[in-house]
Amino acid sequence: MQLTQAEDAFRISKSDLSLRPVFHHKTERVEAHILVCFLSLALWRTLEMWMSGKGLGNCARQLIKEVVTVRSMDVVLPVKETQSQNTREIRLRVVARPDRPVAELLVRLGLDLPAAPKAMQNVVEKNGV
Repeated sequence: MQLTQAEDAFRISKSDLSLRPVFHHKTERVEAHILVCFLSLALWRTLEMWMSGKGLGNCARQLIKEVVTVRSMDVVLPVKETQSQNTREIRLRVVARPDRPVAELLVRLGLDLPAAPKAMQNVVEKNGV
């Protein structure tokens, strides 16, 4: 039974996390890969138990498919300094309101989405996206 669960952990980390096959040649990298797979299994099982405790069954894949529809975006506002000609940016993270079924799911899980935009600092820019 535990062997099946360990194999599931590898499958979860590959398919659900969209990771490509990785071939390692050094012992440290193999051990690190096994650790990541173990952690993915532990998180997956925790999610299933959390769902079960909330009366939502134990299909974590379905939950992820629903929650992934929640969208957020960064709104970048240029701000001109009054004393100088310098311009800086204020970056606000805004979370869109989810569809009604997803909102109800989040309520059952006890998760609250931010109601107001949140100022983001030290954001690393994405290149080529």
